[in-house]
Amino acid sequence: MSTYFITAIDTDAGKTVVTGLLAKFIKELGRDVITMKLSQTGCEKLSDDIVMHRQIMGMELSNDDQNGLTCPYLFQFPASPHLAAAMENRRISEKVLIKAIDAIEKKHDHVLVEGLGGLMVPINEELLVVDFIQMYSVPVILVTSGRLGSINHTLLTLEALKARNIPVYGLIYNHYPVTAPEITADSALLIKSYLQRYYPAALWGEVPVLDHDACTGKALKLNGWFE
Repeated sequence: MSTYFITAIDTDAGKTVVTGLLAKFIKELGRDVITMKLSQTGCEKLSDDIVMHRQIMGMELSNDDQNGLTCPYLFQFPASPHLAAAMENRRISEKVLIKAIDAIEKKHDHVLVEGLGGLMVPINEELLVVDFIQMYSVPVILVTSGRLGSINHTLLTLEALKARNIPVYGLIYNHYPVTAPEITADSALLIKSYLQRYYPAALWGEVPVLDHDACTGKALKLNGWFE
């Protein structure tokens, strides 16, 4: 059994699509894989991100999706999870999250857990996403891109992970949103060099710009991943 935590440099970096594509990639290797989401806001009955995962994976929603095991917390207001929970007089419990992950791990060989925004997003008033990753002790896959500000955000994220001795399995460079070719190439080169500096054994992967029809696991540029 292998579990990976998918985090990103910030919101809208593409980790939902990347999580689905990684799961499809593993599935196309002939392996049993499922995805999870810690929590989602702006939803009522089902996690939109879980629905997107299943669409990318070419799967129907499972009973675990329908009953909320793969996304233990849903909140209606589209805000940071701690605020959305407080607005409903609720609180996200790390024990509930870990119990859900443990239950899914017993059913599947590979589990991809999608986080919430970036590392410093508060899950509740005392717990950040990075605290949860450190507590659960699971390797990270970091999603970044070439958009303006991504170099700063990526290096800060790598520094924070390194400071807490959190293992990084790999980094996915998302080519969306599209930037000037010079920016894309330079950002990728610089981020890759710092990844090797912080985590010499970490893997590098890329998501090219995809249309809906090309949204398959094989479209990912992954060398040596999940071998």
